[in-house]
Amino acid sequence: MELSNNNTEKPVLPFNNLYLISGLVNGFNKGWMYLTTILLLIIGYLLFQSIIFYPLINILKQNGFSETEILSNAHLLFNSEALKLDKNWVILIELGMFVFAFIGFFIGLKKIHNKSLNSVLTGFQKFRINRVGFAFLIWGLLLLFSVIINYILKPADFTFQFNLQGFIISTVILLLFMPIQTGIEELFFRGYLIQGLSQIFKNGIIPLIITSLLFGLAHMSNPEVQKFGWSIMLSYYIIFALFMGCITLLDEGLELAIGIHFANNMISGLLVSTPDSVLKPYSILETKNENPYLELIYWFFMAGLTFLVFVKKYKWNNFNLLIK
Repeated sequence: MELSNNNTEKPVLPFNNLYLISGLVNGFNKGWMYLTTILLLIIGYLLFQSIIFYPLINILKQNGFSETEILSNAHLLFNSEALKLDKNWVILIELGMFVFAFIGFFIGLKKIHNKSLNSVLTGFQKFRINRVGFAFLIWGLLLLFSVIINYILKPADFTFQFNLQGFIISTVILLLFMPIQTGIEELFFRGYLIQGLSQIFKNGIIPLIITSLLFGLAHMSNPEVQKFGWSIMLSYYIIFALFMGCITLLDEGLELAIGIHFANNMISGLLVSTPDSVLKPYSILETKNENPYLELIYWFFMAGLTFLVFVKKYKWNNFNLLIK
């Protein structure tokens, strides 16, 4: 590492981005530590699956599904109708995998890297919870607006299916566990990996591109990919990841990205469900006529408007933070 020429000979950091600096100066950053922590996260994720999959397979067999059918369509394991289980039990099972993944990740972060969780969450001394709430509010309102507009334009595409008791339970479950699901995705892709890769490439933009590609590929097993095709869905996930990564680097923390991701998954799930959704809580409406291309266009509008709001509110003017 280069040294400055002053008398104190303080090390010259390769970044001016507080978030990337936080990953560099906190804890230890050996390559084997990253590999081990990633392995612990995967083990946690798979451990929960190994615990729950056998009982779910037995339930499907009891409901008349053959082993061949189950193996050829793994999404049956999370299909409440096929399992004849309440939707809320199924979303608890799905979110449980992310709880175990977070535990594995946290063990690696604390015991191997000797890093604090806050050092991966933000470049500042304290986690800025108000930013999470503001981002959740903005993105949630835009989602609500989009559903209202679509319902007004094409009411025949929607079915009203409101179940008060189921909706309340779904809301409670999502409020408790959705922050872990969205949080671990942001922590891992936009946080841990970007901070780690930045120490190799000495910038933020290449890690942002790499992690966005990885984020897209990680979602290719989602059921909507089978319906709409990998090209449009991979494009959506990568663009979404790039947007989230950009605001993370510009704001020097994950708070805004976590708020958007949380709102995106929770609010959209509770407002409108589809047969091909990953999570199927008790929603207010259901639609079977999705157009991913139109939704992507509207997403660009939402992202652009949200970005402008953030630029105005948080007075972003140093766009070099995207690079260094």
